[in-house]
Amino acid sequence: MLSTVSRALTYLTATLYAILGVLLFIMPETLAPVFAWKVTAFMTMTIGGWCLGNAWLAFIAARRWNWSRVYSSLLYLGLFGVGELLVVYFFRDKLKLDHPVAWLYLLTLIVNLAASWVTLLFWLRAKPQVETGGEQTSAKQYTMLIIFIVFVGFLGLYGCLAKIGAPGTNGGIFPEVMSLFTLRSFGVFYLSIALSVVSFLRDRSIKAILTHSIASYGLIVFITFAAFVYIRLFDFASKPGGLLYFGAYLGVGIPLLFVFRKQGTGG
Repeated sequence: MLSTVSRALTYLTATLYAILGVLLFIMPETLAPVFAWKVTAFMTMTIGGWCLGNAWLAFIAARRWNWSRVYSSLLYLGLFGVGELLVVYFFRDKLKLDHPVAWLYLLTLIVNLAASWVTLLFWLRAKPQVETGGEQTSAKQYTMLIIFIVFVGFLGLYGCLAKIGAPGTNGGIFPEVMSLFTLRSFGVFYLSIALSVVSFLRDRSIKAILTHSIASYGLIVFITFAAFVYIRLFDFASKPGGLLYFGAYLGVGIPLLFVFRKQGTGG
């Protein structure tokens, strides 16, 4: 019963993220001034990219619904939902709830949290086991996973802890100056990505990693697309850190295409 409810709520989460993501992604100039807090059009489109990526991830998880394959994706959704709601709570004095899109953002996070809560109850009661058989990651793949966790985890922690004015917060990597509200939101996003794959240091199943990779691929596609749309904001000559922003996504996204072609998507 809990599994059925959890799956239904995950589908609902995917739907809400898709609706919100489409709006923010295709109308960033219009919706930036009325979003839940002060953001620019590029930030709005990037947040829309998160939402579309989350929609794809939640859909893949609900569609496949094999615990051994999708538990890491469900963990990401839980970490993201809890983390972003905490950011909203701590910066509640900065919230602007005058427009329906701001309420839609909050509603989506709340449904995300509800879905994750039911999933947690399912896990606590049913204790679904993770399959340990099958092809395992090689030493090279394991090393790349560690590098990924350390790099993305560092970005997440930095975004969650850094003060405005610290290195990288004044347009050094992301080309625009962020408010502390936005910086914390970005930090939670990256930290959720990193923490959700820590389990693969123990669970070295190739199929589980491939499933997580294809589920997360929407995040890479939409966020990178948003960056190309606003590439005019980057000044690579005076602020070469912008290359790191592009390189981080392209450096993961392009090799994964060859991996998917060779090894499939874990389905």
